[in-house]
Order: sequence, then structure tokens, then C-alpha cells
Amino acid sequence: MRILIAGASGLIGTALSSALRSEGHDVVALVRRAPASQAEFQWDPAAGRIDDTALKGADAVVNLSGAGIGDRPWTRARVNELRSSRLGATRTLTSAMTRQETPPAVFLSQSASGYYGNAGTVVLRENAPAGNGTLARICVDWEAAAHEAPAGVRVVTPRTGVVLSRSGGALGRLLPLLRLGVGGPLGNGRQYWPWITLPDAAGAFSFLLSAPVSGPVNVCAPETADVNSLIAQLAGALHRPAVLRVPAPVLRLVMGQLAEELLLASQRLEPAVLADNSFAWQHPSLRVAAAWVAGRG
Repeated sequence: MRILIAGASGLIGTALSSALRSEGHDVVALVRRAPASQAEFQWDPAAGRIDDTALKGADAVVNLSGAGIGDRPWTRARVNELRSSRLGATRTLTSAMTRQETPPAVFLSQSASGYYGNAGTVVLRENAPAGNGTLARICVDWEAAAHEAPAGVRVVTPRTGVVLSRSGGALGRLLPLLRLGVGGPLGNGRQYWPWITLPDAAGAFSFLLSAPVSGPVNVCAPETADVNSLIAQLAGALHRPAVLRVPAPVLRLVMGQLAEELLLASQRLEPAVLADNSFAWQHPSLRVAAAWVAGRG
């Protein structure tokens, strides 16, 4: 397949590009700077501009583009940027598809577990309703923008959870603390985080390019875990204690709304679509995943 990726330089994009190339696919990337090779095409999603030749002959388009959710405090301007960067990129891609004589067969457009808001201990399959909050509203509109793709394009909106990586990503700031033995749970730790390792996230995206599914897909591991369990397993795999809990009021004071929706919200996802279509996880359990993060798996 010829696969066009927007956001190929990010955490998931880098892993996915490598995995797809190893499977023999032709991967090309959209970049904002001047292209450095024939495998790159320029675009400016904020302005709605794209080199339409990027989509010529593309069998699939993968959209991972958007400003980092947890990179900066959520000022009003930052929230607007989180929203506009996602909707602008998605609509730039769907508009380009409509201009193609033969549009791509599939459009994988990233969404997030934030779609469900703070849902407590309720098990969330793909048919669960959207929640409340900033992230939920962004995700609803983000997915709707993806479905503006031309008729006949199979649209998949992966609702990705917390991606566990050996460096960077959601645990980029927490892992170094855990390695030093000075990390710990966030809030009361009873909130559920839908987690998945980076290899499995890339594997799921690759799988969804050819699996006969469309619409939302929960991209997470089959084993659910609250933050207490997640931190304990990671610290145990690193042979370090994890006793320095950060109270929720402190998180709210320091991080505001970002802490409320990103760190303290509870989302107990079930990857029903992936399981029903026989996706095989490399790291299905938290124990195995923690060992991989620690470099022992």
C-alpha cells in the first residue's frame, strides 16, 4: 500500500511509519517545512493548503496531526489551538480527498479516549456516548470532521488511550521520576487510565488499515488498570518505590483544567472492536507492558 501520514514525526507516527515500512508499504509524510526527499510533501493545515500530489495514488491516509494536549497550560488561546489544529488538519485532508479522481480507500483519523470525558468505573465500549468537558467536545467535532471524507472512503477514528513508551509520550515526565524512586500516583489513584504500549498502538493502526471496520475504535490494552495499579507495576518493573503521591488539589492548583481532564479523569475503556476482529496485542497485560517499558521485555 501507499500510505500518506500527517503527523509522521510524532510518537505514534514515528513508530507507525517504521512498522509500515518493515511490512513493505510505501510511506510518505506531510511536512510543514520544505520537503527533504521524495517521501515528503508540504502542507500548511492552518491555512488549509496542501500539495494535492501527495494523495495521488495513495491507498490510505493516516491523520495524527494536532497540537500536543499536555504540552502547555490550557489557557483559552491554547484550548482554541488544540481544537483548530485538529479540525484544520482533518478538513484539509478531507478536502484534498474530494479533489482526487480516485480517493484513498481508507482514512484513519486520530481521536482520543478523552471523547468519553470523566466516566468513573463504567466500562466504555465504542458505542458509549460522548462525555462532558473540553476534550470530549473537541473529540466529537474532530471525528465529525473526519467523516467529511468523500463517499466510499472507509473512515476509522481510533480513540487512543495513554501510550506507554520507554521515552517521551504521556509518561515522558513521570518515568524519570519513577526511575529515581521519587514518583507516585496522581490524585487518589483510583481513576482508570486506558493504556497501551507504543508497539501495540502502532500495530493497531497498521491492523486497522486493512481490517473490515469503520467508525470509532478504542485503541487500548484489554486489561484495565487504575493509576495506582499502573504506577505500582511500572515502579516494580523498575525496582523502585512509588510512594510520593501528588494530591488532586495540588494538581488542580498547578495545572488547572488540564489536570482535571487529562490526569484525574477516569476512563475504563474496553477495546471491543479490536478484540472482535482478532487483533493480537504484544503486551496485553500490565505486567508484561511494565516489563517492556523497563527494558526487560
